[in-house]
Amino acid sequence: MSISVFDLFSIGIGPSSSHTVGPMRAAAYFIDSLNENSLVEQTFRVKSELFGSLGATGKGHGSVKAVIMGLEGEQPESVDIASMSSRIESIRAVNKLMLAGSRPIAFHEEKDLVMHRKKSLPYHPNGMCFEAFDEQGQSLLKRSYYSVGGGFVVDEAAAAGDCQIIEDETPVPYPFSTGDELLAQCKRHNLSISDLMMANERVRQPEEDVRKGLLAIWNVMQECVVNGCNNDGFLPGGLKVKRRAASLYKQLQARRDMVMVDPLLATDWVTLYALAVNEENAAGGRVVTAPTNGAAGIIPAVLHYYTRFHLDHNNPSWSDDKVVRFMLVAAAIGILFKMNASISGAEVGCQGEVGSACSMAAGALTEVMGGSPEQVENAAEIGMEHNLGLTCDPIGGLVQVPCIERNAMAAMKAITAARMALRGDGTHFVSLDKVIKTMRDTGYDMKNKYKETARGGLAINVLELPVNITEC
Repeated sequence: MSISVFDLFSIGIGPSSSHTVGPMRAAAYFIDSLNENSLVEQTFRVKSELFGSLGATGKGHGSVKAVIMGLEGEQPESVDIASMSSRIESIRAVNKLMLAGSRPIAFHEEKDLVMHRKKSLPYHPNGMCFEAFDEQGQSLLKRSYYSVGGGFVVDEAAAAGDCQIIEDETPVPYPFSTGDELLAQCKRHNLSISDLMMANERVRQPEEDVRKGLLAIWNVMQECVVNGCNNDGFLPGGLKVKRRAASLYKQLQARRDMVMVDPLLATDWVTLYALAVNEENAAGGRVVTAPTNGAAGIIPAVLHYYTRFHLDHNNPSWSDDKVVRFMLVAAAIGILFKMNASISGAEVGCQGEVGSACSMAAGALTEVMGGSPEQVENAAEIGMEHNLGLTCDPIGGLVQVPCIERNAMAAMKAITAARMALRGDGTHFVSLDKVIKTMRDTGYDMKNKYKETARGGLAINVLELPVNITEC
């Protein structure tokens, strides 16, 4: 069993990979099941139920719109974001949706899309159930799915078997499931982590296609930053959170020549990159899950930092190679978290999202700045160790406060972790495997109210005044 770099990095929409991307994919999977069983033409109604964290914070996380679009056959990487709101309004106005994009069926949201705020399905906090009915109201097909973080979706059978990754039995030349195994493979075959990952990816597709795919993802990350720097006003959802990236961009543009006078000015750019991405995410824009949407700004911010402040811009081919290597190393570390713990805020808190992304970015930056596999592992460990215990307590159930600023802080932590590791020889006291296990155990010990339910922490201590939380 192996995980591809393109499982860790996928193009989707905000504001949440587990609450928006996952439910849209799950609804589309249900449509696929109807097609496989030749039941689309017999279906006159579909009931969708969201449980646990999805039911508790799905309204602010875009789950409602995601499910509706998924039932219409849309996918997060290709859905037309600009038309989504008008399509939802039309569906609500006529109480009909186009099942699988081709068949109109009745849709009454109040009874056909149920949000269970305090009920959960057995295997994961992000559970969903879809059921199709014929014209007489008889059940035709019922399926349950779980959105397990980063847009990954598994069915009930996989979840019951504690499988939270996409099954891929493709044999790879350098398999690994722990950090120790990854380092051993690198040492035994005299490979960098990026070279090892590329060799594993080549069993799925040619190297040229891997490179093209990763550079396409990097282009989306860059576009997301540009969009974030050019959009101002307030974020949707009712909290009236003001977008700051556009204003900060103007300030920094006016001080571009001051970097030599104020060396820390580069860190303000890192903050800008992270804020720009996560404001776009909060607004429901096009983002890259890296490895989740709630943590989508960290890897782009650190990679922007590297490409803007370290690369030789007179040699674009060399620059592209470094970007590809960065993404491959980040994915290798993300795979370790996905296989041995969780990247789901609803399961282990924000340490699983922001902490994992910080660790991934730290390790990736270390390799492209000349670090050895041992130094990469050291940086990744530092990145997670100092995010342990991080709760997921979004105010109003929106991916805005503290999520947006948290990405900027974690991006700076990643850079610091990389620089610390590069000053050492790779030996250190706590291994990456140990810190991953600690993160998993900490997450399981964490009270549920601190795991993406908006029922603990900042979510209840800040919203003392009534606020009308609306859909994202």
